[in-house]
Amino acid sequence: MRLLRTPEDRFSDLPDFDFDPRYAEIADPHGGLIRVGYVEAGPADGPPVLLLHGEPTWSYLYRKMLPVLAAAGLRAIAPDLVGFGRSDKPGDIADHSYARHVAWLRAFAFEALDLHDVTLVGQDWGGLIGLRLVAENPDRFARVVAANTGLPTGDADMPPSWWAFHDAVENAQVLDLGRFVQSGTKMKLSPDERAAYDAPYPNEMYKAGPRAMPALVPTRPDDPASEANRAAWKTLTELDIPFLCAFSDSDPITGPMAPILRRSMKGAAGLDHPTITDAGHFLQEDAGVQLAEHIARFVRA
Repeated sequence: MRLLRTPEDRFSDLPDFDFDPRYAEIADPHGGLIRVGYVEAGPADGPPVLLLHGEPTWSYLYRKMLPVLAAAGLRAIAPDLVGFGRSDKPGDIADHSYARHVAWLRAFAFEALDLHDVTLVGQDWGGLIGLRLVAENPDRFARVVAANTGLPTGDADMPPSWWAFHDAVENAQVLDLGRFVQSGTKMKLSPDERAAYDAPYPNEMYKAGPRAMPALVPTRPDDPASEANRAAWKTLTELDIPFLCAFSDSDPITGPMAPILRRSMKGAAGLDHPTITDAGHFLQEDAGVQLAEHIARFVRA
């Protein structure tokens, strides 16, 4: 597997992102080592909160939330998925699979950082990967926050808005990641903020990860990830782990998943599930402080 590494100077002077970069090396199941980048805020002995981004963002998405969680005494950890942000980038689309991303994140969270009693916060692909981790390693998790995400099995069709995004990524000769993030927010990003989402990718050769992810979402019952996701659904619905749904009010892609998760997950029963107002798909951009406050209260309840 050919790995690319973004030069560190690409991350200089990003707006509101002055967190010190950290790195962990993980062993790839197919051989070799992969460097995973992440940022962290809050006391090292605080309850760990694992903040997982999705497509096509990176840990920069959590810049508004990290200080709020840290002020609440939580250890907020935001890694970059392999292929994104400061993490190493497999150079070929074929190097990416759903199973590999689950394995890479498992190695980061449990082998490299040895996290226990984790609060998972998953949005977009952060939930698709993170919910699999919870189902397959429930002893490592204390609670779950699902924010504009789901766990598709391919047994139901994806909404038209998702297919439009899928086709736009597939057909783009130049993948303008800042533009895609802007299309999923209600607030207007500054030119520097949009540029920050493109910063990890000096050229198109580095973008195999963002290009690969839409095609890895299970969209048919016989998808390679469907069986594992069905098994994860069954496990998650039976777990007693508290499960908070914190969805926005304006996400056409994942919005219909909120009521399904609330009624399906045993751990969701009896909880006061907030709706984050005036926020789109990337609710961390539109209402990051509000979402972080809900998470902090949930952990400290």
